[in-house]
Amino acid sequence: MVTKKVTPVKRPQTKARVFSSKSKWSPDSSIDFVFDKQNYIWLMIGLVFILLGFILMMGGGSEDPNVWNPAIFNFRRITLAPLLVMIGYGIEVYAILRKTKDSESGSKESKE
Repeated sequence: MVTKKVTPVKRPQTKARVFSSKSKWSPDSSIDFVFDKQNYIWLMIGLVFILLGFILMMGGGSEDPNVWNPAIFNFRRITLAPLLVMIGYGIEVYAILRKTKDSESGSKESKE
């Protein structure tokens, strides 16, 4: 049986990162959020619309399953509540796609 001698491949040496116990974060440092304050306000407004729509859809059932309750098909549950939910989703999309002031000023600077 013939044995072949395998030579190890030399890889470039890299320095290992050493993390210190001292953090670079301080209470004075600013945290960058994904959205602007206005975006988060619009997100909360949209969430309120969605929750209000689902709350208005609740109910309309009957205590006795043998009795028909026509309240399940009233204006509030069929028209108003789904409309509020759809408006809420529209507000959410607007809040996500709305440009922040930093990105608007950054795009103007890049054009110059």
